[in-house]
Amino acid sequence: MTGPLIDIRGLTKTFPLPGSPLRRLTGQRPRSLTALNDVSFQIHKGEILSIVGESGSGKTTLGRALLRLEEPTAGEVLFGGQDLLKLGPGLMLAARRDLQMIFQDPWSSLNPRLSIRQTLAEVLAVHGIATGAGAQARIAELLALVGLPADAADRFPRHFSGGQRQRIGIARALAVSPSFLVADEPVSAVDVSVQAQIMNLLIDLRDTLGLTMLMIAHDLSVVRYVSDRVGVMYLGRIVELAPSRRIFTAARHPYTQALLRAAPRPDPNRRVESVALQGEPPSPINPPSGCAFHTRCPFADARCRAEVPLLTEPDAGHTVACHHHDRITEPA
Repeated sequence: MTGPLIDIRGLTKTFPLPGSPLRRLTGQRPRSLTALNDVSFQIHKGEILSIVGESGSGKTTLGRALLRLEEPTAGEVLFGGQDLLKLGPGLMLAARRDLQMIFQDPWSSLNPRLSIRQTLAEVLAVHGIATGAGAQARIAELLALVGLPADAADRFPRHFSGGQRQRIGIARALAVSPSFLVADEPVSAVDVSVQAQIMNLLIDLRDTLGLTMLMIAHDLSVVRYVSDRVGVMYLGRIVELAPSRRIFTAARHPYTQALLRAAPRPDPNRRVESVALQGEPPSPINPPSGCAFHTRCPFADARCRAEVPLLTEPDAGHTVACHHHDRITEPA
């Protein structure tokens, strides 16, 4: 890996909530939901960086905001040194040839009225890549790239299984020859029997095409063997980011420890000393003061309730936002 391909700085996304008549009559301020709260990290060329966390932690919003499918409220997304958030529509369309997304649900992300040939040809035409015979040759190449037969081009999405549809979604993302992919929970909606196939396909494509990927998942066990680095999100913030091996052997945040304990293990008899995760995440509409995790953390004290922990680097390449990271028991 070389230097950062993408540099995310202070990325914030706030969604305004509709106000009730009572709030307006009493002069109360409109409420909002902060899905991303001052998120900063880098993605290096050629790596697979996975972002994990519970539902509602902000993972999908992060991926969508990075590609401007959701417009961020504040921050910067530097791609090749250029801030994507400052690009006009024309320049952003051109940038999308380098930045593509694989969507979570292969059942709803494909137009049921278009054949696979029409779906892929539309992408090639919109981006001015190919039409006519050139487009047909590219379509055949894309289907082969994702392991589908050539005759799949003239069938419709309803003719395919969930795993095959996800392969089609991957082919659509690859049609413009991007350098960066956001894969939003790419295996959560497919059968367990084909999840490994899809993940192996993404690894092979990264190696073959030199891609860089941001992988979004809620299950640490899904990303363990495909990630170069893993970032853990909680209530809109990155709370830990480290090389994959260190996350799984030397996690320093109690939330990461709890996610590790919740992940399935090949050997259920193996004891792992870790922190139990209790309760539900707080509401992002009314987050707790200080460390957002303090309401569920066994290490929480008065400082945690009052002071937001900043990301620090206790070990090279390993950052964590916890006042008590030095007290966390490492996995066995």
